[in-house]
Amino acid sequence: MAIERHEVGPRMSKCVVHGNTVYLAGIVANDPKGKSVAEQTKDIVGQIDGLLAKAGTDKSKLLSANIWVADMATFAEMNSVWDAWVVAGQTPARATVEAKLATPDYKVEIMVVAAK
Repeated sequence: MAIERHEVGPRMSKCVVHGNTVYLAGIVANDPKGKSVAEQTKDIVGQIDGLLAKAGTDKSKLLSANIWVADMATFAEMNSVWDAWVVAGQTPARATVEAKLATPDYKVEIMVVAAK
């Protein structure tokens, strides 16, 4: 079965498709400096929409999501954006944990798997 990759870099691909499954790397906000958790989350889910579209699917087919927040005190702020974005009745299996992210400017990182 062929493997299709999108936005391939020297360290990772942002999106990998194998069969009817789409795997996204952990996605962080573009230009995160000074942006709130809500702003970063909106940026991230927008990127996820674009990557899923390139792979021929959309957020209604999410299977799972892993979310990392730099501070669990911002959990509700992140969820306010997430809850408005996901498709009602089509929400994925999900885990959210607090973690130190790659730089202090990043406040949220989201990784999803979707069906085609």
